[in-house]
Amino acid sequence: MVVAYIYILFFALAFLLILVRAAVFILREYERGVVFRLGRLLPRVRGPGLVIIIPFVDRLIRVDLRVQVHDVPPQDIITRDNVSVKVNAVVYYRVFDPKNAIVQVENYQYATSQLAQTTLRSVLGEVELDELLSQREKLNLKLQQILDRHTDPWGVKVTLVELKHVDLPQTMQRAMARQADAERERRAKVIHAEGELQASRMLQEAASIMAQQPMTLQLRYLQTLTEIASERNSTVVFPIPLDLITPFIPSAWRAANPSSRGDAHETLPPGPAGS
Repeated sequence: MVVAYIYILFFALAFLLILVRAAVFILREYERGVVFRLGRLLPRVRGPGLVIIIPFVDRLIRVDLRVQVHDVPPQDIITRDNVSVKVNAVVYYRVFDPKNAIVQVENYQYATSQLAQTTLRSVLGEVELDELLSQREKLNLKLQQILDRHTDPWGVKVTLVELKHVDLPQTMQRAMARQADAERERRAKVIHAEGELQASRMLQEAASIMAQQPMTLQLRYLQTLTEIASERNSTVVFPIPLDLITPFIPSAWRAANPSSRGDAHETLPPGPAGS
C-alpha cells in the first residue's frame, strides 16, 4: 500500500508540474502575449511580466515588439532605360499591434519579406539607372511608404528601408568609367578656357593702363631685365622704344653719307619723326 501511495503522489506532482508549466508564463519587457480561448481571440493583450492562463483551454502566442531587421536578397531588376542590375536592400520593421500581427496574416515576418522583394522590383523598375545611383534617399523613402501602407493592416510598422548595394554589369561599369573620364576632361578644358579668357582680359586692362602712363612700360622693361639677369644668361635681348632713337636717325644718316651734305635737296630716310 505504501508503494501505491508513493506512485500516486509522484503522478500527482508530475501532473501538477505540467499544469503549472502550461498555465504560467513570464513575458519579457519587449514581449506581449496574444491569448486564444477555445479558438476565440481574447480582447486583452497580456504582458509583460507574469501571465496565468487556463491550461488546455487557453493558448498563448508570444509576439516580439522589438525592431526586426530583414535582409532582402539580391533582386534582378531591369531599369526603365533597359539596364540589368542586381539590387539588395535591408528592411527595418516592428510590430505595433500584436493581435493583428497574429490574426490578420499567417506569418508576418515571411509576408513582410516577400512584400519587400516584390516592391523593390516594381519600384526600381520604373526609374533610370542614373536616378537609381544618385537618388537613393528618395527611393528609400518611397519604398518605406509603400511597404508601410501595405503592412499597416497586419499591425506591422516599416520604419526604414535602405538600398545596400547596386551590382552593375562589367560593360556598364566600363562605359561609366569612360563617361567619367570624358566629363573630367571636359571640365579641365572649360577651366583652361576660362583661365585664358580671364588672362586676356587682364592683359587688355594692363595694356590700357600702360598706354595712358608710358612710364609704366619703362618700369616693366627694368623688371624684365632683373628677371633675365637672375637666370645667368650669356645673351640678353633688350627691346628699346623707337621714340628714344628717332632724333638720332638723321644725324646717323648724314654721317654715313658725307657726299650728300652739300645737296640742298637731300632726302632723309623715312622714319617715325617725319621727313
